[in-house]
Amino acid sequence: MDMNNCAVKAEHVVIRFNMASEKIDNLKEYFIKLVKHELMFKEFLALNDVSFEVKKGEAWGIIGVNGSGKSTLLKAICGILKPYKGKITVNGSIAPLIELGAGFDGDLTARENIFLNGAVLGHDKKFMEQHFDEIVEFAELRDFLDMPIKNYSSGMAARLGFAIATIVKPDILICDEVLSVGDYAFQKKCEKRMNEMRAAGTTLLYVSHSIESVQKICDHALWLQKGIVKGAGNVDEIAKQYMDSLA
Repeated sequence: MDMNNCAVKAEHVVIRFNMASEKIDNLKEYFIKLVKHELMFKEFLALNDVSFEVKKGEAWGIIGVNGSGKSTLLKAICGILKPYKGKITVNGSIAPLIELGAGFDGDLTARENIFLNGAVLGHDKKFMEQHFDEIVEFAELRDFLDMPIKNYSSGMAARLGFAIATIVKPDILICDEVLSVGDYAFQKKCEKRMNEMRAAGTTLLYVSHSIESVQKICDHALWLQKGIVKGAGNVDEIAKQYMDSLA
């Protein structure tokens, strides 16, 4: 693929975690075993030889049952996790919506967190001041601006996070189940904004357990099962293969 037209390319990516193979009840026992080189770990491959390519402007839904490696893949694309083997190439700026509350301080108010989260995404104070009202209006949280984020529901936090992340048009928008906690009306509002961003050229990577939502928003799909790619291509074809496997 011409890299000028490529947004994301994963080549034989392996993400490895070490899991303790024995139960250690206290910190003292842990350090004793560590010093004696008696700690035993079991290797777990969250992603195993994952390869796929996303062209600029495409929308990919990443599907699979819990524990398939979907969120791990998104974190690797965002640079949060580094591959044990293989390579991930990202061509463009990323707006990540991976975990609810990421970039928020629970003890700060929503007003303060707007500027904090904006800084995390690389926006300066002046930019956030210029777009403050637009963020608040989209999130529909003007009456709760001076409430600490820790008192927000998951849906309210998702609204604010989405509003901040999509205030500018990123090259790549990454969404991991964050819309599932919002009410129906807000989900429709978010889908509309994502479609507008896609029309303007933004690439979308979207994780959801709702196959209907994936088929509505995306044109391609990647099916993961226990960290292995089971299928990649046209969203309707991959969705059918996935649903048939569940049946």
